[in-house]
Amino acid sequence: MTHLRAPGEESGTPVAPAGAGTAGVAGHRRWRRPGGRGELVERLFAVQSLFALLLVFVLAIAVSPRRDGEILFLSTENLGNIVRAVSEIGIIAVGMTFVVLLGGIDLSVGAILGLSAVGTATLMVDSGLGILPAVTVVLLIGALFGALQGYATARLGIQSFIVTLAGLQVARGLARIWSDGLGIPIAYGDGPQQAPPAFEILNGSINGVVPVPAVLFIGIGVAAIVVLRKTAFARHVYAIGGNEKAARLSGVPVLRVKVAVFAIAGLLAAVAGIIHAGQLNQGSPNDGAGYELDAIAAVVIGGTSLAGGTGSMGGTLAGALLLGILNNILALNNIDANVQLLIKGLVIVAAAGLQKLRRSIV
Repeated sequence: MTHLRAPGEESGTPVAPAGAGTAGVAGHRRWRRPGGRGELVERLFAVQSLFALLLVFVLAIAVSPRRDGEILFLSTENLGNIVRAVSEIGIIAVGMTFVVLLGGIDLSVGAILGLSAVGTATLMVDSGLGILPAVTVVLLIGALFGALQGYATARLGIQSFIVTLAGLQVARGLARIWSDGLGIPIAYGDGPQQAPPAFEILNGSINGVVPVPAVLFIGIGVAAIVVLRKTAFARHVYAIGGNEKAARLSGVPVLRVKVAVFAIAGLLAAVAGIIHAGQLNQGSPNDGAGYELDAIAAVVIGGTSLAGGTGSMGGTLAGALLLGILNNILALNNIDANVQLLIKGLVIVAAAGLQKLRRSIV
């Protein structure tokens, strides 16, 4: 028997009904007695990403360079740079979390970001569209691209890894065709070949402190947390990730849910692409290369199981911020770029190891 999660149980431990014995629970291998050791361990693992984020933040303060007695890491400008840098990866990671909870993976999101950045720049600069029409078209392209991949995965039964690997190539190719293989610079003004000046807001900050992309990231993250805690759609996602066959037999609309999840991932990758174009003042077909890996890393560090059915959106947000802080403090200390990659890789392996330990204990 498959016990579907109730809203609000995105990272909690649903209790099996009386007589369920060791029946499966979506996202969990076996039932645990309330208040038992397994539940305590599960609760500790549920906050692992927040604990890790706090630990990395404290370590960053401790090893931060000083200038005239000031801790550079804690400067307003530096903290703003961190959340600005995290915003694009974080938004992509939100969409990736839905996909991974479903038991899938999406390797195309970085390429969709590049396609969206090119589309944003081309539509406003070359085609003369205003902000709203250009953004609408780009968001529709991203959502449609993701939905088609979800349909291919669900209807044709092809693994999402293969479908999105092909999607990566297609999106990157479309971006190069659309831009003739060149970056499209964005200049602001009211004349021809210029984008509306209002679009430059993506490069600004609120009260000179909080970057606009960070506000969008936080808003999208909070909305995603609400969706995972309060909606029937979230229950369906967890159920499919926990046991797709049982979910189908229970009446869960697997096809519709998979299409919707991949459409969300494509839509959010397009949002990140629009932000990317606004921050860099250009759209290049090579933008977003490797972003899918950073997004997956944020999801894994956040505690979401790559097997599907278990995880939380709050963990992903913490994972994205953790990666941003790690990148920042390594750069502040002038750590060699190759060593930075090594350290990030070890952090990801450690997070995956904790997931395996979690499954073995609980």
